[in-house]
Amino acid sequence: MSLPPLPLDTFEDRLREVLRSRVEFIELIGEDLAAAGGKRLRPSLVYLSMRLLGGQDAQAHDLAVAIELLHSASLLHDDLLDNADTRRGRETAFRRFGNVVSVMSGDYMLSKLLVLLGNLPDPGAAQALTRAFGETAAAVCEGEVLQFQVAAYGEYSLEHYLDIIRGKTGVLIELAVTAPALLLRAPHAHLEALRTFGREYGLAFQMQDDLLDLASDEATLGKPVGGDLHEGKATYPVLLLLDGPDGPEVRDILERRASRPEDVERVRTLAAVHGVFGASRQEIARRSRLAVQALSVLPASPARERLESLAMLETQRVK
Repeated sequence: MSLPPLPLDTFEDRLREVLRSRVEFIELIGEDLAAAGGKRLRPSLVYLSMRLLGGQDAQAHDLAVAIELLHSASLLHDDLLDNADTRRGRETAFRRFGNVVSVMSGDYMLSKLLVLLGNLPDPGAAQALTRAFGETAAAVCEGEVLQFQVAAYGEYSLEHYLDIIRGKTGVLIELAVTAPALLLRAPHAHLEALRTFGREYGLAFQMQDDLLDLASDEATLGKPVGGDLHEGKATYPVLLLLDGPDGPEVRDILERRASRPEDVERVRTLAAVHGVFGASRQEIARRSRLAVQALSVLPASPARERLESLAMLETQRVK
């Protein structure tokens, strides 16, 4: 049995409806969000999880929109913090409209998702989801600040790295797959299975992004490689190098934010010499397998197969 198409057109319509505002600048930023499209990974995960648990697509629309609003608000804030010029090939909101408009538009999105959650018909589920969204938003903020703290103090460690990428990516993917379980009051075992899937898939996803930032090339990525080094971020392959014989040299490069023209290529060379790209791919594959294994307690279905495929595709994704 094949999986029917996900209702992403309906999702896009609902997203536009929720983002309507009488204030033109907010409306324009909302329209940019709706028009940007992209993979819509997180909304897709909401629909797949809902189907896996036996729910209906119609029950998932507002959850999918709420997830995307939280994700998009974090991106508006991230672009400002990172002083980014573009996002998906378009000028960032704060470049177009200024800092205040960008930040307040992100806050507007957070406010709108609270309204969506408050309008859910089951008060108990609404309370559980509001708590989950609040905890996720807090984790995103902690991950972002921890990333700056680690770079500032040079406190590079695997523990910190995993905390950062869970806050950066993992918690939103966890929320996308567990929100339907909270809405449907699914059995605890199913909720925890989806939570584990989301955590491991989210970590694998961000680790693959981080690996590509160093191991790929500009033509494939669509942007220069080594961006994380320029920001003083020690990703998984770099952490492996820090633990090796060339660790002091790599730490120096990190601490000067790869400011010399040869720095990024030097780290890439060391990574190839010490085999850390291969070791990173093995860790990503391990996380992906853990995600797939977590779903074994749920009934086999086309939705489960799609979720499993998404997790295993991380080992092959090139951008």
